[in-house]
Amino acid sequence: MTPTMPRTGLQLRSLVKADGELEVSLAETDIAAPAADEVLIRVEAAPINPSDLGLLFGPADLGTLRFSGSDARPVLTARVPERAMRGLARRIGQSMPVGNEGAGVVVAAGESPAAQALLGKTVAAIGGAMYSQYRTVAADECLVLPDGTTPTEGASCFVNPLTSLGMTETMRLEGHTALVHTAAASNLGRMLNRICIADGIGLVNIVRRPEQQALLRSEGARYVCNSSSPDFLAELTDAVAATGATIAFDAIGGGRLAG
Repeated sequence: MTPTMPRTGLQLRSLVKADGELEVSLAETDIAAPAADEVLIRVEAAPINPSDLGLLFGPADLGTLRFSGSDARPVLTARVPERAMRGLARRIGQSMPVGNEGAGVVVAAGESPAAQALLGKTVAAIGGAMYSQYRTVAADECLVLPDGTTPTEGASCFVNPLTSLGMTETMRLEGHTALVHTAAASNLGRMLNRICIADGIGLVNIVRRPEQQALLRSEGARYVCNSSSPDFLAELTDAVAATGATIAFDAIGGGRLAG
């Protein structure tokens, strides 16, 4: 424990009340000294993934979103449709911390050699509750970032990379040799494109705009189909035939299709 270790920190939380109101606010939490094999990270960057949004706002009607509180302690509220409340039964009345992953600097460490070795290092972590000023995690759950890498550059080291790798591994395990991916110009899609190029996997990228086509092609993508083009169906059919793709990951619909 360092002499300057903070005693409290702010944490973003989401609360669903029994009356159907969802509240997003900042809570002040106590910070305990790290255990022997733990470190305390000063979180400096955290991405927003769809899974984060699911916990943050759930099925709330964002058309009812309202702001209150102050600039220092803002509070957002929205109404959850009555039909959606049953699916939220287990979290009603619980103020839940948000944020799957993030990155920052280790400012305090437990006494174990592994923890002490991380003191002062810039690391990424996937510990949950990462939309916090400070987050305590196990030392072996940290990924030390290369020298010169900023927390912003390293904040997305887990969710999207592991999802991309999971797609290619699922493809292989199920006996496919090429794949189709929607929302291909997203951060996830661009990672998948790089993996497929490196591994020699045929990939059909589906995007919505010409500038997204140009972006992916500039990054080496061979097959990029624009769903807003009048020739989309023909181009997609040709690309699938050329690659032999028999599995599709639907980033929009949230699943996969195999044929």
